[in-house]
Amino acid sequence: MIEGFFDDQDALLFEINFITSDGLELAVDAMLDKGFSDWLAINHQDLDALGWTYFDQQTMRTARGDVRFDIYAGKLGIDGSEFNIPIHVGKNLTEVLLGRQWLTTRRLVVDMPSGELTLG
Repeated sequence: MIEGFFDDQDALLFEINFITSDGLELAVDAMLDKGFSDWLAINHQDLDALGWTYFDQQTMRTARGDVRFDIYAGKLGIDGSEFNIPIHVGKNLTEVLLGRQWLTTRRLVVDMPSGELTLG
Protein backbone atom coordinates (compact mmCIF):
# COMPACT_ATOMS: atom_id res chain seq x y z
CA MET A 1 0.00 0.00 0.00
CA ILE A 2 1.27 3.47 -0.82
CA GLU A 3 0.45 6.38 1.47
CA GLY A 4 -0.51 9.57 -0.30
CA PHE A 5 -1.02 13.15 0.76
CA PHE A 6 -3.19 16.13 -0.10
CA ASP A 7 -1.68 19.37 -1.38
CA ASP A 8 -3.02 22.83 -0.46
CA GLN A 9 -5.65 22.51 -3.21
CA ASP A 10 -6.66 18.99 -2.10
CA ALA A 11 -5.05 17.24 -5.08
CA LEU A 12 -4.35 13.54 -4.46
CA LEU A 13 -0.57 13.06 -4.51
CA PHE A 14 1.60 9.95 -4.24
CA GLU A 15 5.38 9.62 -4.20
CA ILE A 16 6.64 7.28 -6.92
CA ASN A 17 10.07 6.53 -8.35
CA PHE A 18 11.06 6.86 -11.97
CA ILE A 19 13.63 4.16 -12.74
CA THR A 20 16.11 5.27 -15.40
CA SER A 21 17.52 2.97 -18.06
CA ASP A 22 20.68 2.85 -15.87
CA GLY A 23 18.68 1.69 -12.82
CA LEU A 24 18.80 5.00 -10.92
CA GLU A 25 15.63 5.77 -8.94
CA LEU A 26 14.30 9.35 -8.97
CA ALA A 27 11.54 10.19 -6.47
CA VAL A 28 8.71 12.39 -7.77
CA ASP A 29 5.26 13.36 -6.57
CA ALA A 30 2.50 12.24 -8.94
CA MET A 31 -1.07 13.47 -8.94
CA LEU A 32 -3.92 10.99 -9.37
CA ASP A 33 -6.00 12.22 -12.31
CA LYS A 34 -9.28 10.32 -12.71
CA GLY A 35 -9.75 11.99 -16.09
CA PHE A 36 -6.61 10.35 -17.51
CA SER A 37 -7.44 6.83 -18.65
CA ASP A 38 -3.96 5.32 -18.93
CA TRP A 39 -1.10 4.61 -16.49
CA LEU A 40 1.16 7.66 -16.34
CA ALA A 41 1.75 10.94 -18.17
CA ILE A 42 4.76 13.24 -17.90
CA ASN A 43 6.06 16.38 -19.56
CA HIS A 44 8.69 16.11 -22.33
CA GLN A 45 11.14 18.03 -20.12
CA ASP A 46 10.98 15.26 -17.49
CA LEU A 47 12.03 12.65 -20.05
CA ASP A 48 15.59 13.81 -20.76
CA ALA A 49 17.44 12.04 -17.94
CA LEU A 50 15.43 8.81 -17.96
CA GLY A 51 16.72 7.02 -21.06
CA TRP A 52 13.38 5.32 -21.73
CA THR A 53 12.71 3.86 -25.19
CA TYR A 54 10.22 5.49 -27.58
CA PHE A 55 7.83 3.09 -29.29
CA ASP A 56 4.62 4.81 -30.47
CA GLN A 57 2.37 7.86 -30.67
CA GLN A 58 -1.23 8.18 -29.55
CA THR A 59 -3.78 10.98 -29.84
CA MET A 60 -6.02 11.34 -26.81
CA ARG A 61 -8.91 13.64 -26.02
CA THR A 62 -8.10 15.92 -23.07
CA ALA A 63 -9.69 18.95 -21.44
CA ARG A 64 -7.60 21.01 -23.90
CA GLY A 65 -8.85 19.05 -26.92
CA ASP A 66 -7.11 16.31 -28.90
CA VAL A 67 -3.45 16.00 -27.89
CA ARG A 68 -0.75 13.82 -29.40
CA PHE A 69 1.41 11.93 -26.91
CA ASP A 70 4.65 10.10 -27.54
CA ILE A 71 4.59 6.70 -25.85
CA TYR A 72 7.71 5.39 -24.12
CA ALA A 73 8.47 2.10 -22.39
CA GLY A 74 9.11 3.24 -18.84
CA LYS A 75 9.80 1.72 -15.46
CA LEU A 76 8.38 2.90 -12.13
CA GLY A 77 8.96 1.92 -8.54
CA ILE A 78 5.86 2.08 -6.36
CA ASP A 79 5.56 0.67 -2.86
CA GLY A 80 8.59 -1.62 -3.28
CA SER A 81 7.42 -3.06 -6.61
CA GLU A 82 8.65 -2.27 -10.13
CA PHE A 83 6.29 -1.75 -13.04
CA ASN A 84 7.10 -1.70 -16.77
CA ILE A 85 4.35 0.41 -18.28
CA PRO A 86 3.66 2.67 -21.26
CA ILE A 87 4.39 6.29 -20.37
CA HIS A 88 2.49 9.07 -22.16
CA VAL A 89 4.83 11.99 -22.81
CA GLY A 90 3.38 15.34 -23.83
CA LYS A 91 3.94 19.06 -23.74
CA ASN A 92 2.47 21.54 -21.28
CA LEU A 93 1.82 19.00 -18.52
CA THR A 94 2.40 20.75 -15.22
CA GLU A 95 2.20 17.59 -13.07
CA VAL A 96 3.22 13.97 -13.29
CA LEU A 97 -0.16 12.25 -13.69
CA LEU A 98 -1.19 8.82 -12.44
CA GLY A 99 -4.17 7.60 -14.45
CA ARG A 100 -7.18 5.40 -13.87
CA GLN A 101 -5.38 2.18 -14.91
CA TRP A 102 -3.90 2.04 -11.39
CA LEU A 103 -7.43 1.73 -10.05
CA THR A 104 -7.91 -1.55 -11.97
CA THR A 105 -5.26 -3.22 -9.80
CA ARG A 106 -5.31 -1.22 -6.55
CA ARG A 107 -7.88 0.07 -4.09
CA LEU A 108 -8.07 3.84 -3.59
CA VAL A 109 -9.11 5.16 -0.16
CA VAL A 110 -9.75 8.90 0.17
CA ASP A 111 -10.89 10.23 3.53
CA MET A 112 -10.17 13.93 3.52
CA PRO A 113 -11.61 14.71 6.99
CA SER A 114 -9.19 12.24 8.59
CA GLY A 115 -6.33 12.97 6.15
CA GLU A 116 -6.23 9.38 4.91
CA LEU A 117 -5.13 8.75 1.33
CA THR A 118 -3.92 5.30 0.25
CA LEU A 119 -3.53 3.35 -2.94
CA GLY A 120 -3.12 -0.31 -2.11
